[in-house]
Amino acid sequence: MKVYFIGAGPGEPELITVKGKRLLEEADIIIYAGSLVNPEILKYAKKDAAVFDSASMSLDEILKIMVDGVKDGKIVARLHTGDTSLYSAIAEQMAELKKAGIGFEIIPGVSSASAAAASLNIEYTLPEITQTVIYTRIAGRTDVPAAEKLSSLAAHNSTMVIFLSVQKIKEVVDELLKGYSPDTPAAVVYKASWKDERIVKGLLKDIADKVKDEKINKTALIIVGRVLDKDILKIAKKSKLYDKGFEHGYRKAVVEK
Repeated sequence: MKVYFIGAGPGEPELITVKGKRLLEEADIIIYAGSLVNPEILKYAKKDAAVFDSASMSLDEILKIMVDGVKDGKIVARLHTGDTSLYSAIAEQMAELKKAGIGFEIIPGVSSASAAAASLNIEYTLPEITQTVIYTRIAGRTDVPAAEKLSSLAAHNSTMVIFLSVQKIKEVVDELLKGYSPDTPAAVVYKASWKDERIVKGLLKDIADKVKDEKINKTALIIVGRVLDKDILKIAKKSKLYDKGFEHGYRKAVVEK
């Protein structure tokens, strides 16, 4: 037996992976991040599963449940919001499990960044507009390395997805304006894919006021970049992938006569 770290998806219960759902259904013990994970996803748990909300628990308390569970021959599912590779704090959990000789496996999930793009009907990367997406956050109780300050990252003018920062959106905007134009499109997606999802659209010069008016101060992503421009597809070049004149290993080029 081992611990399964499962990306529960952004909120919509059906946005968990097939593998994640199966393991959740099989789990004897489920520890979920109750402050972020939609509790509706627990409908997949079997009736006799022991379920723990980790929102008020310490790392030591979480680890004890995991270690004792595996030693008792139980399947342990550790549910994290979105995808476990982003801002999930699983690294410290894995390190302690290794020390205890407990096996584990990571099941990736759908990030809230992906859900936000779907809700906005956008592609983060467009040919010759941007081929780079930066996932980041502003400094809070967790600091940010000096080289990763928003003002430095803004110099790239790429698509940027900013996590865990909407409560400081005025500060975020002030930093971004050191690299982006004030007329750069911006959006805030509150609780992407949840039933109470909300979207606020604007420009860098006015998005902070719009978000303040909507009283959004947590559980939201800030997205910035030209890909949000409603007319961007009129000027963006088409991908070579499906260009009939572009030859690759699976298709011969069609030459116009």
